[in-house]
Order: sequence, then C-alpha cells, then structure tokens
Amino acid sequence: MSEIKIVGVIGGSSCSRKVYAVARRLGELLAEEGFVVVCGGLGGVMKSVCEGAYSKGGLTVGILPGKDRNEANPFVKIPITTAMSHARNAIIVRTADVIIAVDGKYGTLSEIGLALSIDKKVISLEQTWNIRGLIKAKTPQEAVELAKKYTR
Repeated sequence: MSEIKIVGVIGGSSCSRKVYAVARRLGELLAEEGFVVVCGGLGGVMKSVCEGAYSKGGLTVGILPGKDRNEANPFVKIPITTAMSHARNAIIVRTADVIIAVDGKYGTLSEIGLALSIDKKVISLEQTWNIRGLIKAKTPQEAVELAKKYTR
C-alpha cells in the first residue's frame, strides 16, 4: 500500500470567477497526482478545489465548522463535523502534509499562521497574503509540483 499524501487547500468562502477557476484546476491536478484534498468543506475556494478533485476521481475531505454534515459542498466525499467554528482550522492544518493557500481573508490568514508556527510548508497561489515564510507559486501546476516536493 502506498503512503497517503494529504494537501490542505485553504482560501475564502467566496471568491471571484477567476479564483474559482484557478482553485478548480488545482483540485484537478492534485487528484491526478493522487493527493487527498482536505479543506474547510464549504463554498468559494473550498468548493472549487473539491469540484476539481471530485471531477478527476480524487478523495475530498471537508472539516466542517458546524454540527451538520449537510453543510458540506456537494463535492466533499468525506464530511467531518466539528462544531468548532474557526477552531477547525487547526485540524485542517495538522491533517495536511503541506498547505496551499488560494486567495482568502482572515480565516485563511489564521490557517497560514498556524501552519507556519508548526513549521509546515505553505504554498501561496493567487492573491493570498504576502507574508514571510510563504512559498510562492504562479500557477496551479507549479503549486502541485511544490506540493510533491514537500510531501516526499
């Protein structure tokens, strides 16, 4: 049995069409490489990355903020309820081998901070926070290549 490799994708619960397309392509590429995608399980970047991964037969896990698994977007194969609101961000970060941040606001910033504080690699893609410690990727393909490098 091969080792499971998990990529956490973090980003806004709403996003522009451009960011949605970038995150969807990211999900497709992650699934094609055999990565499990873990995210917050809701809309925006989370929905788009799950849609992309789902379309390629990938495994998607949503770490949900509430008590109802029906809150998950329709492309989450495994919904995990936490009833923890934003505190679930720690679960997403700890579960993933590497994090890819796409766009996002303060919730995304908290996940980036949590990841960097435990020396987890964080790849930034598409208009996310510009802070020290992030590894910049210009395209979804480059982000996936970096994820492969940091999950070996």
